[in-house]
This record gives sequence, C-alpha cells and structure tokens, in this order.
Amino acid sequence: MASLGELERSVMTLLWESEQPLSANEVCEQLDEDLAVTTVLTVLARLEKKGMVLRARSSRPHRYAAVASREEHTVEMLNEVLGTVPDREAVLARFIGSVSESEAAALRRILG
Repeated sequence: MASLGELERSVMTLLWESEQPLSANEVCEQLDEDLAVTTVLTVLARLEKKGMVLRARSSRPHRYAAVASREEHTVEMLNEVLGTVPDREAVLARFIGSVSESEAAALRRILG
C-alpha cells in the first residue's frame, strides 16, 4: 500500500466524500489551498499510478474517483502493518487496550 503525502491525503478526502467523480478543476476549487490546476493534475496522476484513483477518460475534462472507500483503504493499511510484525496478537491487544469504551462495545458487537 502506497503511503500518501499531505496533499494526496487532502485530495483523497475530497474524492472519498464526493458522491460523484470530480474534475481536477473541481478538486482545485474545493481545496483550501492556493494551488495551480497543474499541481492538482500531477497529484491525481500520482494517485492513479498508486492505484488509488480511477480516471474516466470518456469525457473532457477527465473525472477522477477513488478506487476504494476510505474504510477499505484503512483496512488495507492495517493489514499491511499487521503483516510486518512477528506478533500480531500483541499488536491487536495493544490496539484494543487503547480504544474507548464505546469503540470496545462496537468491537464486542461486531465479534459477538
């Protein structure tokens, strides 16, 4: 799983929250930063190369959408991290020990 820079995370957040694919101009307009559209296009191209964004080439301007939901992306990252440690159970135990009571209750419901 590719790591994301700050601007890439901002762009992905917009794509995850959007109900429809966005053009580079729309992404640029929605970001709270003063960026050139060419910069946003570069970021979108990098995200596409990382396999996180799908570009619809059937229309002009091209439109971009997230390949997976934020939740699916997070699960992939967690699985990747867990795959790098020799004792997954210890990591999971520490994680569970750090969650709030409401999160623990949610975990019990999910597992129960």
